[in-house]
Amino acid sequence: LFPALRRKSTQQASTLSGGEQKQLEIARSLLLEPKLVLIDEPSIGLSPLMVQQTFDILKSLRDRGVTILMIEQNARSALQISDIGIVLELGQTRMVDDAKRILNDPRIGQLFLGGVMEESAA
Repeated sequence: LFPALRRKSTQQASTLSGGEQKQLEIARSLLLEPKLVLIDEPSIGLSPLMVQQTFDILKSLRDRGVTILMIEQNARSALQISDIGIVLELGQTRMVDDAKRILNDPRIGQLFLGGVMEESAA
């Protein structure tokens, strides 16, 4: 799961890049073989390459049956590997739905561009 870490296994954690440190955090959490992993902003401060690698790792964990509860502002990347999405606006739950449906909902695009989410007519 962590080829970048394998190559740097003799280095101290403090000398790793931000993305490698994020991967190390995930790897350490997996030592206890959890059924649930909570992760806050896995992409924050990472290069685009490290963001992709980190999300690939999270997708692999999901595919292995690990439940992941993730808070992430990079909504598109997070929803692409999620089963369920929850949209918050100003601390209020605005939508809970299938992640793919949320990705394709035009109201969500408006919300992410600084608008407010309109109530659905249904």
